[in-house]
Amino acid sequence: MGFIIQGGPVFWLIALLGVAAVAVFFERLLHLRRAQIDYGDFLKGVCNVLENGNVDEALLICEETPGPVAAVVMTAIRHRKGTREAMREAVDNTGRAEISRLERRLASLAITCQLAPLLGLLGTLLGVIQIVQTMNEQAPVVQSVNLTDGLMRALVATAAGLLVAIPCHAMYALLMVRIERIVLDMEASASEIVAYLTKQDTSML
Repeated sequence: MGFIIQGGPVFWLIALLGVAAVAVFFERLLHLRRAQIDYGDFLKGVCNVLENGNVDEALLICEETPGPVAAVVMTAIRHRKGTREAMREAVDNTGRAEISRLERRLASLAITCQLAPLLGLLGTLLGVIQIVQTMNEQAPVVQSVNLTDGLMRALVATAAGLLVAIPCHAMYALLMVRIERIVLDMEASASEIVAYLTKQDTSML
């Protein structure tokens, strides 16, 4: 615990950033886990309902299902009576909005990855400044004990910055991989539902 106390205010700022980053990570992880569904089974169920002419039931299924896949499918169903281009544009707009929701608060993790090492460097410089001041004030007789506080502050700040930045980078990368998978599922489901609704409208002509 002694080295934590010697870390100074920069250390506590880095620690606060680390705690906030962990909270954001788990909140986003739970959100993405709820948003990821088996889009194949979902589309199959919706198409079966549409085959029976139960459009309202299909929309209800989409409303009750979380995630961007259900959102784009619901948008396509609601715009099924328009042209293919209008339907596709509406689906694309919904997809962009859903991607924005998926990436919400991820910028804070990226910023923490960059800020933590810089704050660690700042703490290191402050520690070095403290050492230089001590040497100037107590020259020509300088005890090693007098330099310990500044040296420990420098080392603790550097270590804290790296200990926060490295896990934050890993957490950010993990969340981005999950988002990419969800986006791929969303794009595939969007293409399939648009093609299905277009084919259904053509067969009814």
